[in-house]
Amino acid sequence: MRITLVPSFVMAVLLGFSGVVVANTAPASPAPVVSEAVISPEAQVVTINLNTADEATLQRELLGVGAAKAKAIVAYREANGDFASTDELMEVKGIGKAIFEKNRDKVAIN
Repeated sequence: MRITLVPSFVMAVLLGFSGVVVANTAPASPAPVVSEAVISPEAQVVTINLNTADEATLQRELLGVGAAKAKAIVAYREANGDFASTDELMEVKGIGKAIFEKNRDKVAIN
């Protein structure tokens, strides 16, 4: 009888320790939620002055404007003088309403 109690006792002790280990690995409580204002990169709007921006800036900052369209914007400005309004950008060859609408909030003339 003594021999059967020892293995039972050992098994009970081992199972008891495994329960303690599992209990200690469970998270005590969820981390507190901290609210803070985060400005996403999309929320940061860079304004480009159509009358002073160079080709590299136009190409880098305006959506849908590559090297050729940036060159066309600068050429239009040099041939016709400063832009009188941002809507005048649509008169540049290759700049249509769709590209203008994508960049409406990014361009200025002041």
